[in-house]
Amino acid sequence: MPDEALKYRMAFAAIRGMGIDLAQKLLDVLPDEAAFFTASGDELQRLLQSRSKISDSGYRRKLLDMAEEEIRFIRDNGINVTYFTAPDFPARLLNAPDAPILLYSKGRCDLNRSKVVSIVGTRNASPYGTRLCETIVADLAAAFKDDLIVVSGLAYGIDIAAHRAALHEGVATVGVLAHGLNTLYPAMHRSTANEMVKSGGALLTDYTSHDRICRANFLARNRIVAALADCTIVVESAEKGGAMVTAGIASSYNRDVFALPGRTTDQYSAGCNRLINRNVASLVTSGDDIIKAMQWEPAPDAGRTARQRELFPELTDDEEPVYQFLKKHNGDPVHINTIYTTLQIPMSQLLGLLIDLEFKGLVTALPGNRYSTIST
Repeated sequence: MPDEALKYRMAFAAIRGMGIDLAQKLLDVLPDEAAFFTASGDELQRLLQSRSKISDSGYRRKLLDMAEEEIRFIRDNGINVTYFTAPDFPARLLNAPDAPILLYSKGRCDLNRSKVVSIVGTRNASPYGTRLCETIVADLAAAFKDDLIVVSGLAYGIDIAAHRAALHEGVATVGVLAHGLNTLYPAMHRSTANEMVKSGGALLTDYTSHDRICRANFLARNRIVAALADCTIVVESAEKGGAMVTAGIASSYNRDVFALPGRTTDQYSAGCNRLINRNVASLVTSGDDIIKAMQWEPAPDAGRTARQRELFPELTDDEEPVYQFLKKHNGDPVHINTIYTTLQIPMSQLLGLLIDLEFKGLVTALPGNRYSTIST
């Protein structure tokens, strides 16, 4: 695209409050984006039938100057620009009225693949949450590897776990940023971000290099995380936080929302349990649950691979003795104190191992702090 046309589109996209709906309304009464900037203030007010800051000539001139600067930045740094009228613009975003009309990206990733999932959660991810995240991505990858994209926000905790799990499974993964592509936050995720770009994924944002990073950006970018995907999966979350905001936005877009349950006493499962309790999210414990809920058809051999993973989950060295001890009781309940005194595992560690075995579908918790194995 010629720089002159790109300049007008970038400046048009930078108008405060600009989204798909507003852009369509403006372009219904204007011949093109350039006309918005070349018209006089009086002409714009007559066309728009309103008086607002966007018709001010000084405001529009500033947007054009900033766009010219940004063009130099993207040309120097190999950044891609995708406008909402382009055929490769993410089609799912067009169904979100407040989605941005222009995206900046590093990496070449087809954002219109047939299956896109967003995975979000707390920055304070537990080992249990991280492992569940990895299992879900592995299950989905086994069924849809070449057709799948995993989207998240590159933040600490569940976000980065989702990206790394996707990389491990050879799945394209997209990080939606809350700032321009002149920097990366958090900086310690830079190596993962570079690997994402090199592996067929992308870094994506609607912010420019001169936009100031602020807290509100991180909440605003959640609308893109939700809108890019067919469904949003909340792995772990407290009752308040970015993941809960993303789930609410996804629901408002009529996208499917899933949440993984946790103990009622766990702070970072409280949000997931609340989403399930209020019917905002469907309860899932595996990738297979998501595949069934979305009515996606995996390849025949892929389905078998996923089932084998569920039937014969891999145990860690710490989990193995706990599972084998319970298995010797042939399904009879065993009190946690008996497990503790027999195996001499610290109680805090033992509780974590039992939770992990529960979510692998091998152990069930019973009333009275008793546990038993589940027949497979």
